Amino acid sequence: MKTLSAAFALAVLAFGVVQAAALDRRVQINNNSSYNIMEFYASNTGSKSWEEDILGKDILPSGSSVMINIDDGSGYCKYDFLAVFEDGDEVISADNNVCELSQFNFTD
Repeated sequence: MKTLSAAFALAVLAFGVVQAAALDRRVQINNNSSYNIMEFYASNTGSKSWEEDILGKDILPSGSSVMINIDDGSGYCKYDFLAVFEDGDEVISADNNVCELSQFNFTD
């Protein structure tokens, strides 16, 4: 009976790990500001550097939105965002839970 209980507990634990790994990390980034976003970065909270510019050669025009998959394969949910605007301003938003967040707004 103890073996059966241990096997059941292990199966429940494994199911929980699979569920956490399967969380949706897609976030719609809304540019509700008056300026185009030229660069956008998302890095694990606590990381010492920013990852690559997610927009690449594209921009996110004022009044537009883009759906971004922030899943880097780590299973991590907390990310810091950095947006670089056309006027050179940089806006950082820290500790965003992308496993629960479906939209994020940049405003003036």
